[in-house]
Amino acid sequence: MTDDGRMIQTAPLRRVENAEALAWLSENHAPEGACVVTSMPDVSEVPLDLAGWREWFVGAARTIVRWLPPSGVAIFFQSDIRVRGTHVDKGYLVMRAAEEEAASVLWHKIVCRKPPGTIALGRASYSHMIAIAPRAREDARLSGPDVLPDAGETSWSRGMGLEACRVACRYARDEAGARVVVDPFCGRGSVLAVANALGLDAIGVDLAVKRCRAARSLVVHS
Repeated sequence: MTDDGRMIQTAPLRRVENAEALAWLSENHAPEGACVVTSMPDVSEVPLDLAGWREWFVGAARTIVRWLPPSGVAIFFQSDIRVRGTHVDKGYLVMRAAEEEAASVLWHKIVCRKPPGTIALGRASYSHMIAIAPRAREDARLSGPDVLPDAGETSWSRGMGLEACRVACRYARDEAGARVVVDPFCGRGSVLAVANALGLDAIGVDLAVKRCRAARSLVVHS
């Protein structure tokens, strides 16, 4: 506050940690007003076979939901994949984690990564975006359409599109009262940059030094 009583506006904070996500979560309590917005790694990014990765994925999602403060929300952005002819439904895995945690699914959106009608041979041309709360929220409201026609620009091939980031971070801010957005698998920092652009503090975690460097410097507009 200035001498004449005016409040000083400070820029939102951003912190990026070079660490393993689940270890970092176990070592750090959730800040008050924290929500999670993240996209967890698929099997090509984890040194496990398909069965082992499925169990890791569900366990990691459960860990994130348990880590939240009581008023928090976790929003997962996940694209289905095909592995040796097998379709892997990541939306199902997120829902399974919510069920095993007895958590509340607030909404489930489909986000188009490619125009409808696109034939995708590897990753699906759409993503699931699913909001989960540790407990039922009787005041929860739907936020916008069930299908988003465009995920928006991405900072890298596996990144969360900027428009999807905006939808998720606005919901966290406006409906869950978030003051800080945490992305424990932050990649190059799209979620963090959008959260800052919307006036929220942001914390990111990633194993790769180069991705952490990019996540610290990325700037986008709201």
